[in-house]
Amino acid sequence: MKQVGQSANKIPSRVKVLVIACQLTCLGMSSAYAQTQSKEKTESNEPISSSQITITGKKVGMGLMVQENTPKARSTITAEELAKQRPTGNAYEALELMPAVNSYNYDATGLFGGGLTLRGFNSDQIGATINGVPVNDSGSFAVYPQEYVDQENTCTQFVTQGSTDVDSPQIGATGGNFGITTCDPSKTKRIRIAQTLGQLNLSKTYVRYDTGLLEGTNTRFFISASHAQADKWKGQGGANRDHIDTGFRTDFDKFNSISGTILYNRAINQNISSYSLADLAKNGYYYDYATTFVGHAAATPGKAGSDTNSTVADAYYQLTKNPFENVIASVTGKMRIGENTDIKVIPYFWYGYGTGGNQQRLQTESAFLNKATGKLTAGVDLNGDGDTLDKVIVANSSVTRTHRPGVTASITHTIGDHQILGGFWYERATHEQFGPMVAVDAAGNPADSWLKEGRIMRPDGTPFQSRDWKTISASSQVFLQDTISMMDDKLSINVGVRAPNMKRDFTNRANEGTNSGVDYRIEKSYSEILPQLGARYQIDNNNQVFFSLAKNMKAPPNFVYSTTNNVVIVNGGPTLPVDVKAETSTNIDLGYRLQSDQLTAQATVYSVDFRDRQATAYDPVLNLSSLTSVGKVKTYGWELELGNTPVNGFSFYGSIGYANSEIKNDLIVSKTATLPTSGKQMTLTPEWKAGLSAMYETGAFYTRVKVKYTGEQWATMTNDELVPAYTLVGLDVGYQFPNLSWISKPTLRLNISNLTNKQYRNPSSFNITNAKVYGTATAKNVFYYMGAPRFASVTLSGDF
Repeated sequence: MKQVGQSANKIPSRVKVLVIACQLTCLGMSSAYAQTQSKEKTESNEPISSSQITITGKKVGMGLMVQENTPKARSTITAEELAKQRPTGNAYEALELMPAVNSYNYDATGLFGGGLTLRGFNSDQIGATINGVPVNDSGSFAVYPQEYVDQENTCTQFVTQGSTDVDSPQIGATGGNFGITTCDPSKTKRIRIAQTLGQLNLSKTYVRYDTGLLEGTNTRFFISASHAQADKWKGQGGANRDHIDTGFRTDFDKFNSISGTILYNRAINQNISSYSLADLAKNGYYYDYATTFVGHAAATPGKAGSDTNSTVADAYYQLTKNPFENVIASVTGKMRIGENTDIKVIPYFWYGYGTGGNQQRLQTESAFLNKATGKLTAGVDLNGDGDTLDKVIVANSSVTRTHRPGVTASITHTIGDHQILGGFWYERATHEQFGPMVAVDAAGNPADSWLKEGRIMRPDGTPFQSRDWKTISASSQVFLQDTISMMDDKLSINVGVRAPNMKRDFTNRANEGTNSGVDYRIEKSYSEILPQLGARYQIDNNNQVFFSLAKNMKAPPNFVYSTTNNVVIVNGGPTLPVDVKAETSTNIDLGYRLQSDQLTAQATVYSVDFRDRQATAYDPVLNLSSLTSVGKVKTYGWELELGNTPVNGFSFYGSIGYANSEIKNDLIVSKTATLPTSGKQMTLTPEWKAGLSAMYETGAFYTRVKVKYTGEQWATMTNDELVPAYTLVGLDVGYQFPNLSWISKPTLRLNISNLTNKQYRNPSSFNITNAKVYGTATAKNVFYYMGAPRFASVTLSGDF
């Protein structure tokens, strides 16, 4: 469930740091695009630009794997694979077969979002970028994968499993990073149309127009628009998404270019419920939010009355909407200022507005903030009966509005056998989080599901707020890396360092929720020096080994300054009895790659030393429960990926991963209770994870089966509630019809997910401590998202 609206994963040629950076950030420079477009370009005698050839042309593992050359564990999927997936899918779903990734969706379409962990790190501990722009929430570092880009416009997704790239603009990544790059505008003029239809009234209409090279120039543009909608697979309600992507590229010559994109998303989703095992036992697998509004009580002037409010789990489905809107705009400029010196600059702007959580709230009419006294004693007549004695159902939710400009700049200089990369990143995110309230009519509809219009006011004319925070996060980073080529490039060594810094300026305004009645301000800064060391040795043409050692960090989320238990007001001023530290991790990878004409393989063993993990715990000295650092977590494991070039039309990709994650400390949760977490496995970290994709393909037809196995995983830190293992099977079939005079590449695709109709579940939270009673420590409810049943869709596409 989204908590805030816009604030509730390579390169096989010789490693050049600039090229690596371009793979992360330049728009559509992936070789995957070159691979998928190469036939078209050959037929039209259009040359493939050098900027597109960043991955070897070998077709490996059907686009689920490319031949990498980085001195670290890294996995990449290409447009070839993405084109076979359901077009409504999101970034988490696209990564699901990778051995380090434990991901799931809330539904089969991907429109409702999902969850992800990577080697035991939660998604808010993993850096995320799109075209080089950081898209983790600037407050909580959460990621919302359904928001960013249409899958048809994505050329690559990559994951670096342990080491955050030295030039990646991250302040909240202890567990590596994943990134998305979009496709460049085509050099040939075209209109591409795709229509998807499926069960549950799924529909997606996608149209893209490419100008081709404008006459007499090396400039090209594209614009695409899509509309997608689907019903929920349980209960009532659905998702409704409108998306526009646009971009341009101008190549002045081989070394100088400018490109940019604007990615716009607007959606109104209704939440899919999560429930405890007790709820499931009582109500069944398909239980969801209430389909009937309980209604308002009859007005009783002069007498206290109350609406009959449902529990959160039984809230009316029309009051569980999660509307959100966001824009990601960026420009990438590349300039060569000398024979051996290149500059790259990426300015960007990120905007978001949206709500999160259930909106149904039972509000006491006499519990509004009196700003003069700081008490909740002011009264507002919500039901129009002339008194303020009642309790009335209204719509209230967490709203977030973010304005986030930033820039990354780097310079790459080659001198002898050294390629030196240096640069900086800076952004200033203004993150407003507030909780307005609007009326609900007799049918259960809010006056405005966006909570913008018709806000309920206090007697003094200011709006009711269940929270009212403003966080200005100024983040910066300088980085420096030297890539040393030795022994005729058989040995490549990277020595790098990055120094991220974040200054949080947090303001709490008096409100009806957290720290009600108190205005205060807190300023905190966090910084680390994060060294990196990597090496790659090319044994022969087909075999190489690599090693990586990197330190990462994550600053605390901004809500550590807002919860009542973390902030204590003394003499009218805020104090932080528990000063939450930044998380840090030390990641070691040792790996081997086989990269022959027939087979590509990557095997990695790794170790992660995780310190100062942030979680809710009790401080016995201060007698407080708060978000704090609870100790060490150690994880070790191994991962294996295999893919082949097609043999007589048959190709495969296989992966398997093992992870052992151990909590090193017991967790003190109250003055009289300590949870026995020492020696236990970390939550949402299955020991075993495996994936298989097997395909048969001719010139016009393909069919493939995908199998994903997720082993048992713990839902609690005390390891007292186990999530069963499950296996999911999917089927994808496609056929490209002969070209017609008015349409080229007409293609029909069928996607079936969860072919065996498996029922399974995934925990909705990473931080649940215990499901059983331990002394005076009460049991916590573990809530789960149920797996969606079998789902089929068809897509017809073509170019005009």
